[in-house]
Amino acid sequence: MVAKFAAYFLTESNFILTDAAESIVNVVASAFAFYSIYLSAQPRDNNHPYGHGKVEFFSVFVEGILITIAGVLILCKSIYGFFNPHPVHAVLLGAAIIGVTGVVNGLLGWYMIVRGKALRSMTLDADGRHLLTDMVTSGGLVVGLTLIYFTKIEALDNALSILVALYIVFVGYKLTRKSVGGLMDETDFAIVDDVVKILNDNRDEAWIDIHNLRAQKYGNELHIDCHLTLPNYFDLNRVHQEVKELDELINTKASIQTEFFIHTDPCLPECCHYCNMPNCPIRSEAKRVDITWTMDNVIRNKKHFEPDEQL
Repeated sequence: MVAKFAAYFLTESNFILTDAAESIVNVVASAFAFYSIYLSAQPRDNNHPYGHGKVEFFSVFVEGILITIAGVLILCKSIYGFFNPHPVHAVLLGAAIIGVTGVVNGLLGWYMIVRGKALRSMTLDADGRHLLTDMVTSGGLVVGLTLIYFTKIEALDNALSILVALYIVFVGYKLTRKSVGGLMDETDFAIVDDVVKILNDNRDEAWIDIHNLRAQKYGNELHIDCHLTLPNYFDLNRVHQEVKELDELINTKASIQTEFFIHTDPCLPECCHYCNMPNCPIRSEAKRVDITWTMDNVIRNKKHFEPDEQL
């Protein structure tokens, strides 16, 4: 941030000011992200039975709002510069400073994204992508400042800064949209698809169907509740064992730690035609079809044999 503002005061370029102003957001957002990561890592307690992971969504929301505000202010400043132009100075020196800061931010951003994916931290991933955005804008700055130096067209300073400001606003909107979706428990389809595939590929003969599956993400943990249909003659010990096996399957093979809340349903005669249970003492008809578990049929609150009836 200091380097970019130094470049701005040397050149008096609105184009460089766009990058310098965004660096203020980087510092403030990273400070908030630091605290949110610390808080999300705290164990669950009586006041927060699901843990503290949701604070990461709020952190990303704050970062997205700050980025958007910075972009809007830069846009206003650049439009004002069209009507009140002023010369720029030491363009190549400013470009060199911005280029160095862009490389540093790019390397740090890449590292944060890698660690964010490994730790399942939305905050680290968002902050890393923000820094990669900073690298892209810095690269555009270097190219734009070089054009200004060789063409001597000073109006390019404001024109290019407007384009960068619009890009910054777009990035802020995407981060804000992602955080609001998380706060409202929007389904992460990539994670749920992975869970459904694991269940489908490793389904037990006693697991007749899974439905009403819902997922919520809290920091680096996934919480899933669902209904599992089992043969109605299983005793409580057998039911508990089947639920435990399903839980262990996902936590062994999925890429995220998952807590299950499983409601068990007894099978009905209408389930027989797709039930895989061998030597069933109460079977009313032979198995006729194989039903593949998909996102569509596991999230509905319906057993698979009757798509139009709530059970």
